[in-house]
Amino acid sequence: MKHLILAAGKPALGYARDGIAEYLKRLTRYGTFELRHVKDGSSPDVSARLLDASQGAYRIALDERGESLTTAGWVERFDLMERRGDLKTVAFLIGASDGHSQELRAQADEVWCLSALTLQHELALLLLTEQLYRVRTIKRGEPYHR
Repeated sequence: MKHLILAAGKPALGYARDGIAEYLKRLTRYGTFELRHVKDGSSPDVSARLLDASQGAYRIALDERGESLTTAGWVERFDLMERRGDLKTVAFLIGASDGHSQELRAQADEVWCLSALTLQHELALLLLTEQLYRVRTIKRGEPYHR
């Protein structure tokens, strides 16, 4: 299964950019994890670009109004997705500063909340890549999670 991370705009914060690059590098041991940026803009415009870029993928929108999962919950969801066998690509969608449009949330297969806090989208991207790495190490029984 391929993992596609779609985010609005490119990170401007150096430490976020470095952290994202580090986790993406670590994730190469666990499969295909691709990060693509879409042009930033208004919520409706970015949501339309994210929907277009994720066409055909199983979409997980990351939104403060989504389902709040523990790390163990993420592991369970990944197990379920991997057992399905029909999912070729899972796309994680991080929107503009105003969040996702209602249309995007309605078209997403799942909506997850990374935090009850409102996060700058580049910090949300860093948090997402870290959690993806954490899930992979848990599934392999590696010590990172301790």
